[in-house]
Amino acid sequence: MLKLPIGIEDFEEIRTEGFYYVDKTGLITELLNNWSKVNLFTRPRRFGKSLNMNTLKYFFSYGCDPKLFDGLAISEETELCEKYMGKFPVISITLKNVEARDYKGAFANLCTVIGREALRFRFLLESERLSEEEKQQYARLITVGEAGQQMFLMTEDVLTSSLQTLSSLLYRHFGQKAILLIDEYDVPLDKARQHGYYDEMVDLIRALLGQVLKTNESLYFAVLTGCLRIAKESIFTGLNNLRVMSITNLQFDEHFGFSDDEVKAMLLYYGLECKYERMKEWYDGYRFGDSDVYCPWDVINYVNQLRFDVNARPRAFWINSSGNSIIRTFLQKADHQTMDDLEQLVNGLPVIKKISEELTYRELYDSTDHLWSVLFTTGYLTKRKEIDLDTYELVIPNQEIRVIFTEQILSWFQEKVRKDAITLDAFCEAFPAGDPVKIECMFCSYLKQTISIHDTAVRKEKKENFYHGILLGLLSHREDWILRSSAESGSGYSDILVKIKDISMGIVIELKYSESRNLETACRHALEQIEEKNYADRLIDDGMTTILKYGIACRRNTCMVQMADM
Repeated sequence: MLKLPIGIEDFEEIRTEGFYYVDKTGLITELLNNWSKVNLFTRPRRFGKSLNMNTLKYFFSYGCDPKLFDGLAISEETELCEKYMGKFPVISITLKNVEARDYKGAFANLCTVIGREALRFRFLLESERLSEEEKQQYARLITVGEAGQQMFLMTEDVLTSSLQTLSSLLYRHFGQKAILLIDEYDVPLDKARQHGYYDEMVDLIRALLGQVLKTNESLYFAVLTGCLRIAKESIFTGLNNLRVMSITNLQFDEHFGFSDDEVKAMLLYYGLECKYERMKEWYDGYRFGDSDVYCPWDVINYVNQLRFDVNARPRAFWINSSGNSIIRTFLQKADHQTMDDLEQLVNGLPVIKKISEELTYRELYDSTDHLWSVLFTTGYLTKRKEIDLDTYELVIPNQEIRVIFTEQILSWFQEKVRKDAITLDAFCEAFPAGDPVKIECMFCSYLKQTISIHDTAVRKEKKENFYHGILLGLLSHREDWILRSSAESGSGYSDILVKIKDISMGIVIELKYSESRNLETACRHALEQIEEKNYADRLIDDGMTTILKYGIACRRNTCMVQMADM
């Protein structure tokens, strides 16, 4: 049985070392049949950009092993294979690791990326087709520091002309124009924005790309990938032959991400057909052009888990590789209207927003209007339909992203309320004081500061988990209390158990989400469950002599609290 290529972006390794491969070589066919001099694909992280770029490298490069493509879609295009396979010098770099705390460090990283790629062509030093001056030009690309110092010693002039120089030398040597592949071209700009050297990096990238992409007679064509199209930065100033294929374009829409048929085929291969609905609920829902696609990173990771544990629950794999700073920034800047929009999204309803796909990293976080565009282009939101030019009906694509939103909302909310320690202390103290009226009043006030979960498509237990998370976060303010969440006690699992050792007091809290406005009934059921399941037993066994029991019912942004008789 084939292995799953988790984190493997090398096409040759996947094809020769027994890994499962979802055939995306149709990208080559479409690219060759309809390409511009410079092609930019913008897609969210973890949707197969890097693997696709590596596949292009192997297909076009001199010395290509045709067996790598046996049985794949591109192998059926015999004329294209005859004309293009293994016929070009290929320069292939990724800028995803070009990051540092200052410009000097980032500059050095970029030199390293290009210098290492240049080293693949050391035969140029012995080329009979190059002059001594041209060989010296090449030597400046690969010169490193003293022994033990692996830094490439390029000046700024050498670096900015490096890709143009390399393509020119390869053209001279082979008599064939070069193909240029640049993966994650915009990562250095994002990192520079974060660390405060943005203007310098913009100038550097503009000069680097400008020289190699504009009027370069040594270039056959170029393919770039990234998350955003950086147009207003003038990164591509004067580049009239640039074609951008974003997530809204119909072309190439199925070549990034997995289609429904591709996911079904993978599940069938591993005998996991029964997990299709769960897979679809959690990882489908992205809309690229006119195609519905799954996130490949999620699908592969979840299938891998299911191979060893058929009962494994879905997880938010994507967030572990993409971070959460975007949502956090969004929440921090949100006004009342934005929070209302967010509440609609989390509850399965669409919002209508005008989207700009040509933002700059400088202006990404200037306003919530821009943030909607960021959430869309980075995969946190997807389009349901187009309303007008650049105006879309946006939704959260799937359960994974819904979980990411709710977790980040809870985290943001907890940080927000902790700033008012006095109020939070008063709320916590109301529990051992046996004051359900005060608890209810203050908890309702807190709930009104965040969004509510009332989507009919969300299972009741998921709604309860959300409010459970809010309450648990509030109570965790008391570091001298011992809290247990979903703890085994009696004949079941209680929502929250609290031990206050100083006064030998235990508190049992059972929380319910009420689908109706009858919160009182939900509270009563919560208290009855505490008694029926003997949730207090664990606290009693731990030596707590006083036990308080609370039933809490929530519905949207309101609640009711009842306390059992002592």
